[in-house]
Amino acid sequence: MPRQPGRPDVLTFGETMVALRGSGPLKLGGTMHVSIAGAESNVAIGLARLGHDVRWAGAVGEDEAGELVLRTLRAEGIEVSGASTDPGAPTGLLLFEPRLPEVTRVHYYRAGSAGSRLTAGVVERAFSAAPPRVLHLTGITPALSPTAHSAARHSLQLAEDHGSLVCLDVNFRARLWTAEQAAGILREWIPYVDVLIASDDELPLCLPEGAGGEGPPGEAGAPGEAGSAGSSGGAGSPGGPQGVEGAQGAEGAQGPERAQEAERTPQGATHDTAATLASQAKLLLDLGVGEVVVKLGADGATAFTHGGSLHQPAKAVRAVDAVGAGDAFVAGYLSALLDDEEPAGCLERAVTTGAFAVASRGDWEGAPTRSELGMLGAPPGTVVR
Repeated sequence: MPRQPGRPDVLTFGETMVALRGSGPLKLGGTMHVSIAGAESNVAIGLARLGHDVRWAGAVGEDEAGELVLRTLRAEGIEVSGASTDPGAPTGLLLFEPRLPEVTRVHYYRAGSAGSRLTAGVVERAFSAAPPRVLHLTGITPALSPTAHSAARHSLQLAEDHGSLVCLDVNFRARLWTAEQAAGILREWIPYVDVLIASDDELPLCLPEGAGGEGPPGEAGAPGEAGSAGSSGGAGSPGGPQGVEGAQGAEGAQGPERAQEAERTPQGATHDTAATLASQAKLLLDLGVGEVVVKLGADGATAFTHGGSLHQPAKAVRAVDAVGAGDAFVAGYLSALLDDEEPAGCLERAVTTGAFAVASRGDWEGAPTRSELGMLGAPPGTVVR
């Protein structure tokens, strides 16, 4: 990934919505906190806070909610000139409803939203303006609509044409499409992917047909989510690594030079489970993926390369909100990758940024700056003056 003047570190795109966080059950009323949320923009913010040049492309409504999305991203130092406004559709909305200390329900209102009407033209313009070193995609965008799927598929070809690395975070959403629908598209994308990031139950969706077994559990839904849908996850994946006290929720160069020879069994995983993950990762590596990174929640994460595998335990933190931890993990991993770190360094930064997300409320608000990365090692009660 050579650095070139005028070439941004990362381009990502997708739907970002206005997020309303309630203080309790929605049917009882009460106060709500207004923010924004979206898996891709969560990653963009995490990367920007770590000092990287990031561009976000997407579509928002020609409304105040859309202005909030763009204003927030600009305030975080993200280039949004490639974004478009759609006068014919509203900006999407999601409501967070805390029900138990470790359980949050999320209700989406995104059917027919501006973000779901994203077109390939937006991606084309973004690449024409400045091809990125890394293209970051999630499995959410192609599930939004046929046009959004076309935009994501086109971006893979553009990345190949311009020599951009491709990072894909599976981010499966059962309320948007079925496991079968997701697998059909993700398997087609695998030959373009340099870094694949997935939770252990998402990995089978990317395997060749007949090799992966069952897809991830979840309630199947038709593509293009209609109206409101409750789920245990938020706009950002809650599947990232987090501390042992937390609730369950949360591209680069290829080849042996980035490989780690040490083989370790993830904490809490059985030998059979670890062997299954290793076998699945090998299939994907043989298909051309450079690195397969598996998020294991409170058990940390494991990276597989052609030279072996390396496991990184999660950071122990007091869990506050698991939503967005997976996106924070991705931001940390890509940040270290852009800094030419080996897999060990990438995993270390990823579990650190994931822990910051778990220890803070909101999808992205707790994302650390580069100078804050070392704070997790401070003893309890430390006051930084």
